[in-house]
Amino acid sequence: MSETRSVIIIGSGPAGLTAAIYAARANLKPLCIEGFQAGGIPGGQLMITTTVENYPGFPEGITGPDLMAKWREQAARFGTDFITADVDQIDFSKRPFTVRADDETHTAHAIIIATGAKAKWLGLESEHELENHGVSACATCDGFFFKNQDVAVVGGGDTAMEEALYLAGLCSKVTLLHRRKEFRASKIMVDRVMKHPKIEVVTDTVVTEVKDVAQKKVTGLQVKNLVNGEERELKVTGLFVAIGHVPNTQLFQGVLDMDENGYLKTQAGTTKTKIEGVWACGDVQDHVYRQAVTAAGTGCMAAIEVERWLGAQGLH
Repeated sequence: MSETRSVIIIGSGPAGLTAAIYAARANLKPLCIEGFQAGGIPGGQLMITTTVENYPGFPEGITGPDLMAKWREQAARFGTDFITADVDQIDFSKRPFTVRADDETHTAHAIIIATGAKAKWLGLESEHELENHGVSACATCDGFFFKNQDVAVVGGGDTAMEEALYLAGLCSKVTLLHRRKEFRASKIMVDRVMKHPKIEVVTDTVVTEVKDVAQKKVTGLQVKNLVNGEERELKVTGLFVAIGHVPNTQLFQGVLDMDENGYLKTQAGTTKTKIEGVWACGDVQDHVYRQAVTAAGTGCMAAIEVERWLGAQGLH
């Protein structure tokens, strides 16, 4: 077992790496356990994002992997140690806390959880092939690329309604596809969508294929009516999948408080969890905004709160 650290950060997306930068600059010598949360590589959801145009400071845009590489380099420069592994076991029942990864046990006085979340997908091979080539799970992130084009949104909850309304402000037409007749979304959101002149709602319908993989861009969708079995092609240049996200919180079940969707609960205005000495930041506790810039903000909050807490405990 290695020496007890001041803080261990679990996760290496925007929240985890921002926490690492702040913790390292406070001379806490953090250990960041990177994980394999997105696509089998460390770095979070931005590692599978082609172009990022809404992160401040990059007026020409930057690729997700390039942005994360800069973040990681900055964290390392200030003294963050990295382990590229998944955490498979934790013990928060006593301090120092114990974290196990790759058959190695690490201990720390404080833990920052930044394990993120992942989008739910339809599960189509063509959808996977065209991800970031016209298929997206975030209208706020990618809607701008589809200005004055026809797009489709799949989903039936509030998120799908929000995505459709957001895209209607940018696109020529938005087709909202839902597999059932009834929506899970709140009535007020459904009413807003139904009344919008640029949104067409199509129920009892699923996407069976995204075209065109050969062209490496979205040219349309093959859709099927579940009531009469009819299939047709819907001409769109973009598909937004809005059927929810899954937070990476399996490791903390029964240990930390979660909401009904599995997101970690934190105290209002802070990143503190119910266990003193354990913080959570980024998409693992944010089901509302889910942006790199908000994740980075809560990563900063967590590191500052940890540094102050360690000082009050006489541990720093």
